[in-house]
Amino acid sequence: MKKDQTLPNGNSSATTYSMTPVVMASAPLDLPLSKEKLDEINAHLSTLTPEEILKWAVDHVPGLYQTTAFGLTGLVAIDMLSKITSSPPPLIFLDTLYHFPETYELVEDVKAKYNVPIHVYKPEGCRNVKEFQAKHGEKLWETDEDTYDYVVKVEPARRAYADLGVKAVITGRRASQGADRASLQPLEIDSTGLLKLNPLFQWNFPLVEWYINENKVPRNKLLDQGYRSVGDWHSTTKVKEGQDERAGRWAGREKTECGLHKDYFAMKAQAKAAAA
Repeated sequence: MKKDQTLPNGNSSATTYSMTPVVMASAPLDLPLSKEKLDEINAHLSTLTPEEILKWAVDHVPGLYQTTAFGLTGLVAIDMLSKITSSPPPLIFLDTLYHFPETYELVEDVKAKYNVPIHVYKPEGCRNVKEFQAKHGEKLWETDEDTYDYVVKVEPARRAYADLGVKAVITGRRASQGADRASLQPLEIDSTGLLKLNPLFQWNFPLVEWYINENKVPRNKLLDQGYRSVGDWHSTTKVKEGQDERAGRWAGREKTECGLHKDYFAMKAQAKAAAA
């Protein structure tokens, strides 16, 4: 069976795929997955469109949520899911307390348009920047970047997963973003056993942007001001013409990930050692 997809340049891309009986036999999937089963699933998912990958996940993956900072790829997934199911996976938003005002505004826009549950998790014991600084000091991202990543992203995420019974999350990662993401697979398992679904792993930035514009998906207003990937205000800069889309994240540093997609146990041990 072939599935045609119209690209931004007007060409048609035909994707050939076949339904794999073994992969589709279990609904929901029996967890944990063996490496053989994971490889089998990825061989199947690699032939599907993002919409089909998401439909497969909705039908077969237990405890499914979407973690998002409302970047463009995550917004594409949110919009696609709204058209696939009347009960899309709930969203988990990790409020670091240092997002741009425009990002918080976008959260409200998404709530209004899609009416999807959004679970907001903040750094433990901190309701605002003042309480965060009282507990961790000023500019922790400068004095201890790894600990900062752990307390604003990693620990709140693990707390959310435990509270909500999360077994799998939809991410906005794409192979075209390079660095650690270059060899991305549609489905991965992290060191804790959490499933990570990357439905748009094969898409590039122009295709993502085309979908956003074509479907009138809400987007961060900062993207019209020279930004392409938006994180915390203190570690996000505008990008120049021709630069990589994530060049504005942690500019001038070798860092490419915030901690969510690093080894959890190593991050936890490092943060524990720093606090000792």
